[in-house]
Amino acid sequence: MELDFGPAVRDFRDELRDWLAEHLMGEFAEHRGVGGPTDGAAWEVRLAWDRELAAGNWLGVGWPREYGGRGLGLLEEIVFEYEYARANAPYRATGNALDLLGPMLLAMGSEAQKKRFLPPILSVEELWGQGFSEPGAGSDLASVRTRAERDDGGTSFEGTSRPIGVESGGEWVVNGQKVWTSFGIHADWLYVLTRTDPDSRRHKGLTMLLVPADQPGVEIRSIRNLAGQDEFAEVFLSDARTDADMVVGEVGQGWRTAMATLGIERGTTLLPQQLAFEREAEALIGLARERGALDDPMLRRRIVDAWISVRIMRTTNLRTIAELTAGRAPGPQATTAKLYASTRHQQLGHLAMELAGPAGQIVDEDYALDTRQRSFLLSLAETIYGGSSEIQRNIIGEQVLGLPKEPRP
Repeated sequence: MELDFGPAVRDFRDELRDWLAEHLMGEFAEHRGVGGPTDGAAWEVRLAWDRELAAGNWLGVGWPREYGGRGLGLLEEIVFEYEYARANAPYRATGNALDLLGPMLLAMGSEAQKKRFLPPILSVEELWGQGFSEPGAGSDLASVRTRAERDDGGTSFEGTSRPIGVESGGEWVVNGQKVWTSFGIHADWLYVLTRTDPDSRRHKGLTMLLVPADQPGVEIRSIRNLAGQDEFAEVFLSDARTDADMVVGEVGQGWRTAMATLGIERGTTLLPQQLAFEREAEALIGLARERGALDDPMLRRRIVDAWISVRIMRTTNLRTIAELTAGRAPGPQATTAKLYASTRHQQLGHLAMELAGPAGQIVDEDYALDTRQRSFLLSLAETIYGGSSEIQRNIIGEQVLGLPKEPRP
């Protein structure tokens, strides 16, 4: 897919294309397209690639210059994501901080937090993990039970990654468990949704805290997924501590902060995904031709349907981009985009595996999956993370269609 975003950003686009062509070489070129939101493949290569991007000042192109960004506009950010995906560069290892935490701090963080945390994100010196989901609070995030209490004694942990000696008026002591923390085993810091009012229920009394991972009260255990990778983790917080000024937003208003972050998570990554899905659809058509599947009218119909689905994703993305660049709020299609993309990608993966036949089920003794197998297995989680399909349908029904709210016990 070739898009021209107009003369205003053409020089920026050409500069980026030239840089990618010059630097996406050697080991980086061998790992084109590797990784994803839940794919921990080739971690060290991707981390090295992020540092290459940082050296070229290509991380955080829309972030203010005073924090290490380029200070460019929304259109340049969109062009960057499009050209980056078009080049099929490795998936950024620092995506969690770049796509979620950073925008959250820019919108709701204090000036001290922005100065302390944003530059190390862009220089790939500190990695972050998201502490939202819990064993009893996944899609129903308002049920979080991880507790945070104030300790005004000012206890400190020398030797941790947390800045010591800040005059913050004490600390927060955090106890609880988080799960499905993407790339948590690599995290230096965690942004954790906690309950700071023990008498509160549901959305009230929650607070977003920034917690250092390198301390005695934080234990991070990896979780192996279907693809044999350990990008997920569970986090145990046992009297973990962080300074009192490590609150993002306001105390007791963590739900508002979390919802802003989830809005970012569900709305900014679909353009690169759509381009990746288009490549998979093209590979599917090539496989169908190779196997003679196009001669079967039923299979041909399903293949055409898969091809149409990625074109619908393209149209939806372009419509949303046009609204954003015109300064308008995205229309209802943006609300349905995540649900549509995740379900259709799963169907695409199922069809690809069906066309591959018995050979698609064979791996070597080291469980080395090919691209088709990995994509199929990892797609099974797409209807869960970033807002499960059930929750997405409720949002569409209640907020877009105006249907009655689902009864609660």
